[in-house]
Amino acid sequence: MTAQFQLALFGALPAIVAMAYVDRLDAKRPEPRRTLRLVALVGALSGIVVSIVGAVLRPLGPESGTYFAAFYDAFIVAAGPEELAKLVAMLVVAWRRPEFDERMDGIVYGARAGLGFALVENVVYLIVVPHSLAEFVSLFVARALLAVPGHMAWGAILGYFAARRRFDGTGPGMLGGLALAILLHGLYDASLFAVPVAIAHGHTTWALGLYGVPVVAYLPPLLAIVASVLTMRACAAKAVAADDADLPPPTRVTSQT
Repeated sequence: MTAQFQLALFGALPAIVAMAYVDRLDAKRPEPRRTLRLVALVGALSGIVVSIVGAVLRPLGPESGTYFAAFYDAFIVAAGPEELAKLVAMLVVAWRRPEFDERMDGIVYGARAGLGFALVENVVYLIVVPHSLAEFVSLFVARALLAVPGHMAWGAILGYFAARRRFDGTGPGMLGGLALAILLHGLYDASLFAVPVAIAHGHTTWALGLYGVPVVAYLPPLLAIVASVLTMRACAAKAVAADDADLPPPTRVTSQT
């Protein structure tokens, strides 16, 4: 086992920490651990299918080095297949299980599918991309702060709207939640993929950074992630409130003398 592969395994840590965070959001009525692990596993394995789909779609797109190509790769090659894979993982593993009985469950299982995918993607990126320790650290930090929370939030958002339609008959439903997740994910990726194009066209401001980190280039994707996570938290608050409202009122016990 090479040293880089051993280091790359640390890429699993941000996803594991994010899973613990989602578990805390669902602390009132937690889901079975076995189902949570299975959804994450299927989400992780879906990365194989997504990579094959991406390899088929990428040559069909426009010539690289243009803004159109950046948006094509962001929405068609990356965001669309990846968010659809998370939805399928949730549907296959958890959707028809009896424990999927609350709105919050859509958030939990959707986020788990996304984090399973993010865990594997992180490790693969850290094996393939860095050529030095400095590049490794920069990529690790960037993905821990941006990509992992993003995959968590996008999976949670599509799961929430699917569950909301299932239990309340309202909202954009499964397809609407998927579309919103693809939009947020695509905007994040497009803001990253377009940076090399902008620099090639002479807009070198995008390359400005600090200690080798392109700070300016990371500002738009950071805003996309903040918006995604805040949307997820708002959905979680609404889900918990609605689930609590469905509970029967507590039985009052009166003492008899």
